[in-house]
Amino acid sequence: MKILICYFSGTGNTKKVVDCFAETFKTEYNEDVTVARMEDSFTQDINDYDLIGIGYPVHAFNAPSIVLDFCKNLPVAKKEIRAFIVNTSGEPLKLNNISSLRTTKLLKQRNLRVTNEYHYCMPYNMIFRHTDAMAYRMWSTAQLLIPLDVKEIEQGQEHYLDPVFMGDFIAWIMRCEHWGGRLNGTQYKVDDKCVHCNKCVNICPTHNITVENGKFKFGNNCIMCMRCAHLCGRDAIKTGWFNSWKVNGPYSFEKPTEEEKQRYNKMLTAAYEKYFEECDMRIATNYPTVIVREAAATTSFGYDVAAETEEEKTMVKI
Repeated sequence: MKILICYFSGTGNTKKVVDCFAETFKTEYNEDVTVARMEDSFTQDINDYDLIGIGYPVHAFNAPSIVLDFCKNLPVAKKEIRAFIVNTSGEPLKLNNISSLRTTKLLKQRNLRVTNEYHYCMPYNMIFRHTDAMAYRMWSTAQLLIPLDVKEIEQGQEHYLDPVFMGDFIAWIMRCEHWGGRLNGTQYKVDDKCVHCNKCVNICPTHNITVENGKFKFGNNCIMCMRCAHLCGRDAIKTGWFNSWKVNGPYSFEKPTEEEKQRYNKMLTAAYEKYFEECDMRIATNYPTVIVREAAATTSFGYDVAAETEEEKTMVKI
């Protein structure tokens, strides 16, 4: 089977997930997989593929505008092609499920039928910074879930995210973030910590940042991916009206060496607890001889797996 996975990743979280999907398809099922960034020139003929994947981070409970534009510009396939959607966000709220509604409709218009949808929690690149322990836990969880999800796709088992009441309407309202992001992007500024390395200019997916006479200019094509601010080594970029939400610097995703605690409001705490409980139960069921959740003890809540025998594992709440 020939597989094409097209993705957009603002700061690297979605890329990690997509790369894990591609590697699993290759190593476990010997599939021919091509991975393409949406921001690059798209030269592939979708008719050459048997399965199409679309990956993106959730922006305001929607796919980013760059993803919707990419889907709109895809040619109509000569025959129906199966497709799947993979998305990431910093929280496991059910509203994230509506992010694929518009994408699914656009793909259907191009004769691509979405049969599988998957969502993974990965650490925020805006709003607030997750602890390294939480980032590690999110990524280690995703790495164990992805092989199970790839197996579903390989076996032709369809999987859809739970519907949300009035989801289409809510998603339509929240797409105001697309034009709001462009407006806010014009308010970005560079402060005196900048060393003029021009990294932000080179990595912007929409080429929204230019330098004229030594001064940085931010245009009106920002998609609020936060790549420039998140990856600036000098933390020199102010992100307009949302500067207080800025998260600077990449996550390590390595196993933390020190205990870390992080407080969330009640809604987020409950959402994270439910997400990890459901993930851990699924992982324990499908990996009966694997001890899961090395990072659980370093987060403010979590689950661990205790082994009574090599054959039997029991989920124990901490």
